[in-house]
Amino acid sequence: MNILFKKRLLIPVVAAIILVTASSFKRDFFEIAKQIEIFTTLFKELNMNYVDETNPAELMDSAIKNMLDELDPYTRFLNEQDVEEYKINNSGEYSGIGALVRSYDDRLLIIEPYKGYPADNAGLKAGDEIVKIGEILVTDFDDNASELLKGANGTRVEVAYKRQDEMHTATIIREGVEVDAVPYTAMIDEKTGYIVLSKFNRKASSQTKAAIIDLKGKGAEQLILDLRGNPGGLLSEAINVTNLFVPKGELIVTTKSKVKKFNQEYRTKSQPVDLEIPLVVLINGSSASASEIVSGGLQDLDRAVVIGARSFGKGLVQRPLKLTYGTQLKVTISRYYTPSGRCIQSLDYWNRDNQGRAVRNTQFNTFKTRNGRTVKDGGGVAPDIEIGALKTNALIQALEKNNIIFDFATDFYYQNTFDSVSTFEFLDGDYSSFIDYAKASDFNFQTKTEKTLEKQLNSDESLLGQEVQNKYRALLLAVNQGKIDALNTYKPIIGKKIEDELIKRYFYRKGLYDYSLTHDDAILTATELLNDKGRYNGILQ
Repeated sequence: MNILFKKRLLIPVVAAIILVTASSFKRDFFEIAKQIEIFTTLFKELNMNYVDETNPAELMDSAIKNMLDELDPYTRFLNEQDVEEYKINNSGEYSGIGALVRSYDDRLLIIEPYKGYPADNAGLKAGDEIVKIGEILVTDFDDNASELLKGANGTRVEVAYKRQDEMHTATIIREGVEVDAVPYTAMIDEKTGYIVLSKFNRKASSQTKAAIIDLKGKGAEQLILDLRGNPGGLLSEAINVTNLFVPKGELIVTTKSKVKKFNQEYRTKSQPVDLEIPLVVLINGSSASASEIVSGGLQDLDRAVVIGARSFGKGLVQRPLKLTYGTQLKVTISRYYTPSGRCIQSLDYWNRDNQGRAVRNTQFNTFKTRNGRTVKDGGGVAPDIEIGALKTNALIQALEKNNIIFDFATDFYYQNTFDSVSTFEFLDGDYSSFIDYAKASDFNFQTKTEKTLEKQLNSDESLLGQEVQNKYRALLLAVNQGKIDALNTYKPIIGKKIEDELIKRYFYRKGLYDYSLTHDDAILTATELLNDKGRYNGILQ
């Protein structure tokens, strides 16, 4: 085939592609314009003609949120307040009462007061339910009432709260709150440094770098980087943290999207702090996004041994896009891939089951690390060494979702005292009390077996005889009893979660970190591994 013929053949092919692309774009544009026009006319007619007064802002907010819910949980509409909170999360600074506060239905709970900050100084404790902020009842406030606790430095806010069924009041003077990315560092022994990296805000890489230098100055010859519970944050900071341990110019993340400009390669840009220091990274099921970029990248490059439990599995990248009136759309723009080519996204939000729930990936592809070790995609980052006490399951998730552990810890705190972290202990009898507490609560969850059995029993088309149905019901009762028995089976995992929650109540988060240095299975395993250079190097080969 000569060159002239190739050109003659190529020109109509390229032209056809352009025409198809242009035609596709026109069809998409027309469909978007058509749907917008339909919605606009519907929205107008609804508000003009509905039998009662409507609230257009609330209707629109509901419409947007329900539309985005069909996509994934990370694509969100941010109103003006949400935008401000998004900036705060990334900057690591805000003005408020200095406490982790969460809204559960119509309850606003203090989850954790930060030591020395306004909420703590005013005497608020974890488990306190805020009932009133100023003159506003929490139950009457449509949005997240925790926003009312924020305000300028030096301003006062009056709160009424319930503690152990008794009402109290407090005056809190707001102040600036520093949210450290690295809240804790320590020397575990004379040569092992320990760093907790709790979030990937704009301080993450600079504070981690400072921690490494500080610990090396104290004699650290090996490091443990703890990413457990770290929900992620800025992609750029994940690259920069990884860069502290790998050379300049190393590929860490590749993003792929249908939009060409979002297809990018992210490489390290700076000189590392230390290329040789032995490193262990700790992860668990709450380590997500940027945490998985760091742990997955260091694993793929055989730069660190990963210890703990399988990570969350968020392989999606979001970007905030500015809209009108100070609002934004935080939209999923791409999937990210680790150096070996893995996408660790666990849930498939675009192929849902009959109940509309995202389907969990079950087909995993294998990839190779730089040294030829086998790793897999599609289900988070799997650790090189698993720690049983960090695993989770439906029972543990239900205990946490229903606040059973949290509420038990609240009651326990007011019934028991400890003078110091060294005297703290959670005994077998205490765990038995927890089991009784869980049984007496409205705690409930369904296993897959129960759902299948109940569906069959409730089916109008069931052809089962009465005898078989009675056996099914007996089996359901047995399954329910098995769930109670499972509280004992998973005592090591549940007991650790209770201990962690309790120690924070008595001795704040620093006390928990201090306690973990000598009691946490993952830290103890990591320290032992680092002290066994033959085994450490063997895992990475």
